Amino acid sequence: MKALALAAKRDAPEAARVSALAYGGGVLLSFAGLALVLIAFAAGGAAIGWGFQLQQPLFVTVLALLMFAVGLNLSGLYEIGGGRLAGAGEKLAHTHGAAGSFFTGVLAVVVATPCTAPFMGAAMGFALTQNAATALAVFLTLGLGFAFPFMALGFFPAALRVLPRPGAWMNTLRQLLAFPMYGAALWLVWVLSQQAGSEGVAIALAAGLVLAFGLWAFGRAQAASGRRRIAGLGIAALALAGVALTASYAASSAPPTADVRAAAASSDAIPYEKYSVARLEALRGEGRPVFINATAAWCITCLVNERVALSGENLKRKFDELKVAALKADWTNRDAEITALLASQRRSGVPLYLYYAPGAKAPVILPQILTEGSVLGALGG
Repeated sequence: MKALALAAKRDAPEAARVSALAYGGGVLLSFAGLALVLIAFAAGGAAIGWGFQLQQPLFVTVLALLMFAVGLNLSGLYEIGGGRLAGAGEKLAHTHGAAGSFFTGVLAVVVATPCTAPFMGAAMGFALTQNAATALAVFLTLGLGFAFPFMALGFFPAALRVLPRPGAWMNTLRQLLAFPMYGAALWLVWVLSQQAGSEGVAIALAAGLVLAFGLWAFGRAQAASGRRRIAGLGIAALALAGVALTASYAASSAPPTADVRAAAASSDAIPYEKYSVARLEALRGEGRPVFINATAAWCITCLVNERVALSGENLKRKFDELKVAALKADWTNRDAEITALLASQRRSGVPLYLYYAPGAKAPVILPQILTEGSVLGALGG
């Protein structure tokens, strides 16, 4: 989406600067909003952390449907703002182009939150232990860093000239970009399956079907006039209402009776137990070494670490040799004990990996981007 916007403004540096500022404004406003929510909850004694919005099934459902809707737009099922991007360079220089950049910035922060935590965890953990003004300043600085690469391109015309000229290729690129959006929607539906079970997934898929029908009707209405246009818009409005109702049912579905994540963990190289403060204290009281894996289904970094660094036979043998007890702190849904664990290590999000050696007063904190070697090194091997 950003590539298309920049390419369309290749020969309009002033419009590119406006777009860059709008995108930066969307990012900063989103960071400020998330920061204020975290600060307010912390001041009220509640325990939440970075990525908290993805612990809410309703939010995950809405976000999955939004990703699907964006994908359908990129596939050409309906248009926003009228006209194809290939001939929209002049239109994108006007107000709706800046608005689009602003909301792209908002969406980038909302979707990227769980993936940014590994790179900003220490800074965010520090921020949430400070007063409100300092915390907000830290979050805004992080937001500026998040937005800087795209903003820099918009403010340096020489960089824009490297991009190809707008043309028919933009339609092909636009359609190709739809598939990552569909992939994001699928991932979010999988996250929902961990929170609301198979029933929640089935209802969310039904909402997606209704949404696709409504957007198809909207697209048909855009190309029609008179009664056909009114009928198409009416169908689209009814479909949107149906999506809202259906999504609320998906979010309120009961979670799986059996912990799907725990069942999946049984096939891991490391046999995990569920984390709890009581279990940690009991294991440490026995003098056993303990490894804690704080993770979440919506944390891509966590999932990659589990596949790349925590699934090897060498590591399993080392755990068996040292009789290391492995605890999994699954933060997919809100959990006060896991949030307290993160806060105790001055972290506000996952992943977090801790190793308690026998008799040690404090744990060793492992890197958030793991390798098998780094884990073995922490274990002393």
